[in-house]
Amino acid sequence: MPTRFLVSFGLALGCAAPGMAAPQVATDIAPVHSLVARVMDGVGEPALIVPPGASPHGHSMRPSEAAALDRAEVVFWMGEGLTPWLADSVETLAGDAHVVTLLGAGGSTVRTFREGLTFATADADGHDDAGHDEHGHEEDGHEDHDEHGHEEDGHDDHAHAHDGADPHAWLDPANARAWLDMIAAELAEHDPDNAARYAANAAQAAQELVALEDRIAARLAPVQDTPYLVYHDAYQYFEARFGLAPTGALALGDAADPGPARIAALRDMAREAGIVCVFTEPQFDGSRVSSVFGDTARHGVLDPLGGRHAPGPALYPALIGDMAGALAECLGADG
Repeated sequence: MPTRFLVSFGLALGCAAPGMAAPQVATDIAPVHSLVARVMDGVGEPALIVPPGASPHGHSMRPSEAAALDRAEVVFWMGEGLTPWLADSVETLAGDAHVVTLLGAGGSTVRTFREGLTFATADADGHDDAGHDEHGHEEDGHEDHDEHGHEEDGHDDHAHAHDGADPHAWLDPANARAWLDMIAAELAEHDPDNAARYAANAAQAAQELVALEDRIAARLAPVQDTPYLVYHDAYQYFEARFGLAPTGALALGDAADPGPARIAALRDMAREAGIVCVFTEPQFDGSRVSSVFGDTARHGVLDPLGGRHAPGPALYPALIGDMAGALAECLGADG
């Protein structure tokens, strides 16, 4: 990832005028925090509730994180599907805050989880043939605190089984671009004195993401038809955006280890399908994958949260760049 781009993405456009206090803002995960921090550059800094290295599916908040929610005037989060444990805290601690759910907001794409041992194949536009692509949502991303519907959204057991809307939507840079304008507009409502700065930051960030997408598309073009396996089904937003060809996932859920029967079936499938690479994630023990697949396929690591980067404006483009780099290297595009 070019240093010039990361520096550009992370640079503030200037300092806020004296006396212009930024609104108190809280975010859930590091990628969302990064996008909001980029829009707030030169004005203020949002709080991060789920720190790097912590699982978004089961984090226990520290007192400082709870205090940040309590102070918040605006909360940006992916939604209950990703962090079901956070919903009650948002209601009780941030009861007076304006809560913005990004999943499906701002005209962004929402996809449903794929099912079965293998994934459906993608069409020429990168959309899966099961019709899991939904565009142009009418909702504006705002939710009332008394309408979370905790018992009805099917995500209570998200850590153990994938069901319904896939909340990993930040892995499509086009979604991130859609959210930037919405974030800027939301912040401007609470801080009209800095509305122009928020809008300018969002516009510049969007341009930089378009350039990043173009570079990634060119880099991954040679391996679009190369089959591979992922640890769990979290990457379809990225895969569809860049036309990749994942074959299946080892685990059924984000925190569910695959059983012996599933691993055996996938190992056989990998041999038959000519799987080139098997990807794990930083929080999972890669030695098990190595012991099962051996020399059948190369082994790579995908990190959907950008855990090796410091939280801030530069994290989001860095994690997207890291994803592209890991895929290109393991699938053979880089040599």
